[in-house]
Amino acid sequence: MSSERRAKSEEPRTKNQVQIPNNKNYKLETVNSKQIMSDDNYSTGKPNGSHTRILDWPEEDRPREKLIKQGADKLTDAELLAILIRTGTRNVTAVDIGKQLMKKFESLARLSNRSVQELIRAKIPGLQQAKLISLAASFEIGKRIASQLNSQTKHSLYSPDVVASIYIPLMRDLKQEVFKILLLDTSNHLLRDVDITRGTLNSSLVHPREVFQPAIIEPAASIILLHNHPSGNPEPSADDMQVTKQLVEAGKIIGIPVHDHIIIAGNTYTSFAEKGIL
Repeated sequence: MSSERRAKSEEPRTKNQVQIPNNKNYKLETVNSKQIMSDDNYSTGKPNGSHTRILDWPEEDRPREKLIKQGADKLTDAELLAILIRTGTRNVTAVDIGKQLMKKFESLARLSNRSVQELIRAKIPGLQQAKLISLAASFEIGKRIASQLNSQTKHSLYSPDVVASIYIPLMRDLKQEVFKILLLDTSNHLLRDVDITRGTLNSSLVHPREVFQPAIIEPAASIILLHNHPSGNPEPSADDMQVTKQLVEAGKIIGIPVHDHIIIAGNTYTSFAEKGIL
């Protein structure tokens, strides 16, 4: 190295100059300290970007701080989603992502009905699989809370309304038919429920042996049949009628009566007992 070049390279920096570390977004260069980009600009990945991080918002506008000071009920749907989403990208905040979700699906109820696979196909920028899984888990917790609030006391399942209030939150959004039995004691208190089959209900899939075996083991004094119609139509099909007739007859032989068969469809239901077709 020539003496002239060495002298130049060893020339000290002035106090108002700093080095920006080299990374994938910026070249290593010396700039005046007054020109160093703010954290806001770093968050966009480009100088003088228009996107502002939530941390740089006024405190009263930040979703987490707003929830602490004002309560969760004061937040918009998008702000609540933003708390679950946690982080945005260089170009959009978590609140922006929440707003895109609400625009796409129109309501929290419709959003909560979607599977993780459906949300992935929606291709909302900034929503990776891990965040979608967190959303799906949160929605499922909400459904279970709604069901548990209705059944937190030991209900006597004396009417279809009571059964529906407990199981509609759990079954209205299922994408395939699920056939359950509710095991009851002598006072019609719910002992537990048991999943018997998943898929289209027909007599070849629902055998009395599988239905009554848990009731015998428990032991249960009686049972209620319960399944859902993802189509949203609560009216019983011919297969529903056939399966019910078969199980009612089996219950009479075994000595464990079938009190009702309830079909859940969205927020509505049909009771065989109420219709007098049991």
